[in-house]
Amino acid sequence: MDRCGRFAADDFQVRQPPSIASPRGQRRLPPDSSMSPFSPASGIGVKARLKRTFRSLDRHNYRVWAAGSFVSNIGTWMQRIAQDWLVLTQLTHNSGTAVGVVMALQFGPPIVLMPLVGAVADRVDRRKMLLATQSAMAATALGLGLLVLTGLVTLWQVYVFAGLMGCISSFDAPVRQTFVAELVGDDDLPNAIALNSTLFNSAQLIGPAVAGVLIAALGTGWLFIINGLSFVAVLTSLLKMRVGELRNLSKTGKTGKPGVAMADGLRYVRHKPDLVIALAMLFLVGTYGLNFPIFISTMSVTTFHGGPHLYGALSSAMAVGSVLGALLAAGREQPRLTILAASAFGFGVMCTLAAVMPNVWLFGLALVGLGTMAQTFTTSTNSLVQLRTEPSMRGRVMAIYMAIFLGCTPLGAPLVGWVADGFSPRWALGVGAASGFVATIVAFAYHRYRIGKIRTQR
Repeated sequence: MDRCGRFAADDFQVRQPPSIASPRGQRRLPPDSSMSPFSPASGIGVKARLKRTFRSLDRHNYRVWAAGSFVSNIGTWMQRIAQDWLVLTQLTHNSGTAVGVVMALQFGPPIVLMPLVGAVADRVDRRKMLLATQSAMAATALGLGLLVLTGLVTLWQVYVFAGLMGCISSFDAPVRQTFVAELVGDDDLPNAIALNSTLFNSAQLIGPAVAGVLIAALGTGWLFIINGLSFVAVLTSLLKMRVGELRNLSKTGKTGKPGVAMADGLRYVRHKPDLVIALAMLFLVGTYGLNFPIFISTMSVTTFHGGPHLYGALSSAMAVGSVLGALLAAGREQPRLTILAASAFGFGVMCTLAAVMPNVWLFGLALVGLGTMAQTFTTSTNSLVQLRTEPSMRGRVMAIYMAIFLGCTPLGAPLVGWVADGFSPRWALGVGAASGFVATIVAFAYHRYRIGKIRTQR
């Protein structure tokens, strides 16, 4: 779209670097290409491609942040498994609805707090804000762990702690997302976002598997304690950063009410059709499709009659696909709406396949594909939203993004849990599949509208 609001003909097209002139009839190649992507003569072999994929790690601050986040994410995944298992098998009788309520309380606050969060994210020192939020999340994990270890925990207490964690995350998530741009700058932002996802999902390979073993050996309580202690790593990384090397993003002034600031963010998004479509697709897939704790836990217990080992193993299987999807995203230069549409369709296909798999081995294999599609979709959406937003508005727009990404769960998780309880977990996966297909229809409807708009302008 140009500055006058007109739709550009190449908005959906791949933007390629300038081509090298070649004789007529021969293929025109970008400067860094060859007929074989791994040809030594091209100057870009496997090592060069790997360097490009992991280029954000060349920066000290990002390396420190990545190392601390990786350790903390392992603890986070361990607590997720422990919390789901605690609610599903110890505090209820295999209730998918209860797991959905916990998810709703943990991810619902971003919707309510969005006006305040968006204004804060564009005004504060993000590094100091993360020190505060990460410390608070460590305290909640330790508190819930002590209740479990002492045998005093009840379902309503888990609900309370989930709500507290949701409130803290409401401030942490948009600040953490925009903080990445301070670490690497806009040029490497898509790569850094993809590497963040890679590390998060690599931790998912370790955390759930270890959690399954520890739950069987020690119970769920110690996993909350371990998660609380794992925050020391990310807090240390924030303290060890070279503050002078952080890239200062534009910040709004200190005046103005949060509600007014957030209204500015909403107006900004409204006048960016590509942002509206991307966020609408995220709402559909996030609300009804990204409910993996419900899908995997209920399939593990009620369909395949497994224990914590199986739940952890299946979660790790999905993480394999998530890591693959994140690495593929890290190798791409710029996100596009076509990638969102293709990955949403792939998400629907993989949910459908997972729903009909007859045994646990094939179900685990389907989860690998599902993780790849889900990660491609979410990582591409995150990068597209940030890069198509001015730095001075990025905090408020990312608050809207996180409110949809996390806050739409209260709408979908209880419904998906009810479907799993009332019909079967396979039907719950069918709901996820439908969300991917509908999101794809939205993208292509927008594409057809834009093509028609371009033709009328000509």
